[in-house]
Amino acid sequence: MSAASRAPLRSNRTNRTTRAAERTRRVRRSAVLTASLAATALLVSACGSGGTSGGGGNTNFVTGTDGVATAAKGERTPAPDLSGKTIAGKTLDVADYKGKVVVLNVWGSWCNPCRAEAKYFAKVSKAYADKGVQFVGINTRDTSTGAALAFEKDWDITYPSLYDPTGKLLLRFKKGTLNPQAIPSTLILDRDGKIAARSLSALSEERLLKMLKPVVAEK
Repeated sequence: MSAASRAPLRSNRTNRTTRAAERTRRVRRSAVLTASLAATALLVSACGSGGTSGGGGNTNFVTGTDGVATAAKGERTPAPDLSGKTIAGKTLDVADYKGKVVVLNVWGSWCNPCRAEAKYFAKVSKAYADKGVQFVGINTRDTSTGAALAFEKDWDITYPSLYDPTGKLLLRFKKGTLNPQAIPSTLILDRDGKIAARSLSALSEERLLKMLKPVVAEK
């Protein structure tokens, strides 16, 4: 075969190799873009304005126009076992606070709405500390406790938070009680350890007190 006849063959092979390499690069770029969009969607859904639905189930909640849901005293469901290590490395069992009103706040240091409400939780937790009220956080999706501890320091949070990076504690609640994608969320437990009120979105001081005061006033 002459040099002249071999040249087109080499050119064809080179063109095929170039086209194959370009297709591979396009596939890789598409995969990276898809993964990036999925991660962004997950973060947005996990940290936003929340909602009124806990994912189905009969929890006897009645939701008001402000998004705060309440359950009548005789129709409340007990909170599940909520025990484990805190972000400070101590052991905590929410059941030990039975007899007190407990404010449970689900939060993450990565969550901007959690930052927006943190100052209100810090303020109200101190104001109600001598009124039979105990605040407890549930820190979720933080891959280490360092960021969570820094969050508490930044916002002067003095109450304890259970460390729940994978959301196992959240999944213990009865279906329809919490939406694991609605962060932050807040529950109020009555003195019998039953769920009296719920919000699946960030709270202002006014809305937090609106949830808390009626439960504190119960006899």
